[in-house]
Amino acid sequence: MKPVLALVGRPNVGKSTLFNRLTKTRDAIVADFAGLTRDRHYGNAKFGKQEFIVIDTGGFEPDALDGIYKEMARQTQQAVAEADVVVFVVDARAGISAQDHDIANYLRRLGKITLLVANKAEGMQEGAQLVEFYELGLGDVLPVSASHGQGIRSMVELALEPLHLEVPEEDKDTVADGTIKLAVAGRPNVGKSTLINAWLGEERLVAFDMPGTTRDAISVPFERHGQKFELIDTAGIRRKGKVFEAIEKFSVVKTLQAIESSHVVLLLLDATQGITDQDAHIAGYVVESGRAVVVAINKWDAVDKYERELLMRSIETRLAFLKFASLHFISAKKRQGLGPVWGAITNAYKAAMCKMSTPVLTRLLLEAIEFQSPKRAGMFRPKMRYAHQGGMNPPIIVVHGNSLEHVTDAYKRYLEGRFRKAFSLEGTPLRVEMKTSHNPYNDKDN
Repeated sequence: MKPVLALVGRPNVGKSTLFNRLTKTRDAIVADFAGLTRDRHYGNAKFGKQEFIVIDTGGFEPDALDGIYKEMARQTQQAVAEADVVVFVVDARAGISAQDHDIANYLRRLGKITLLVANKAEGMQEGAQLVEFYELGLGDVLPVSASHGQGIRSMVELALEPLHLEVPEEDKDTVADGTIKLAVAGRPNVGKSTLINAWLGEERLVAFDMPGTTRDAISVPFERHGQKFELIDTAGIRRKGKVFEAIEKFSVVKTLQAIESSHVVLLLLDATQGITDQDAHIAGYVVESGRAVVVAINKWDAVDKYERELLMRSIETRLAFLKFASLHFISAKKRQGLGPVWGAITNAYKAAMCKMSTPVLTRLLLEAIEFQSPKRAGMFRPKMRYAHQGGMNPPIIVVHGNSLEHVTDAYKRYLEGRFRKAFSLEGTPLRVEMKTSHNPYNDKDN
């Protein structure tokens, strides 16, 4: 599982800037539902070969009693509970405040691994200006500048060091015994646990008719027609009296980790609630992770013809980027339509693990160019020579040639469509990468 770093601190200390610096993007998954504000963002980050998840939070006031500050405190408490390491961000220029003391007291009581980071420290000398932060009782203070990128590498090294992480293996997507890891992902209360119980034929997982707690991904071995599966449910189990209110919310982290550790993701949607922003965010993360995906709309029996038409239009517009995935209409409670889903899952896995030979890929590439050439860029037209497979799960096709940096996204989608059709790649993302050949004479003097 990917480790999780939560960025915590009072407002305006630069947490979002640090988040953008770590993730190298402004994109983030937002948990958009009752009880959580939209100020909590999740993003992927990578340090060397080690990947991890970063959580950006709003300004934290642990003792807030009401209003928006109470909601922000709740979602920050959720982020801290999910995190392996808490990065407590303070403002090196503004100095220490009473709110910093409150946050430090809260973190010390939890006993979480905490790294104290003084942001906005560009141009400042280590020493007198940072001494005051030692009174927070959280150990050494690490000066960084999120806006300038100073000290970020040291910060990540110190944050990940206590976790004793192992470098992930390159071929992590293959399983020796042929077991397919299947993650069932979706919003709370869409029927994930009910679906897995229907597959297993027993009440193996606790299912509530309410948005449930997601604290741990539950893994269940399963075998069907000789094919072994590992079912990963992200619905969790609610333990009354043992979980404070902020934890009784949908844990995005557990879903992201389940998606990352799977081969195929079954994205479960709720026909009675339509397609929400959160559905689109989860679907986008699946595609970004490169995992094969099958889409199933649960509670299909509970909507009428008009609602079904509206739902299909919503899928076409809001989930247009999932056109490669097969769509199924099911009722987990009544066990209707579950059979075809298994066939789609198996086909998606085979597509994700498809092996494509270089001669076949090159022939398909040349045929595609003959049918439609890439657009000319100035005096030059991109010239594609050959293609080979660069990876699996998702399949990656690397095209070699000259001036390929001028190939448009539209033409890449055209090539993707040709390759996808030729190899019947249904249910898996396909990535087409361009690699321009190096001219050895560019380095020589005339």
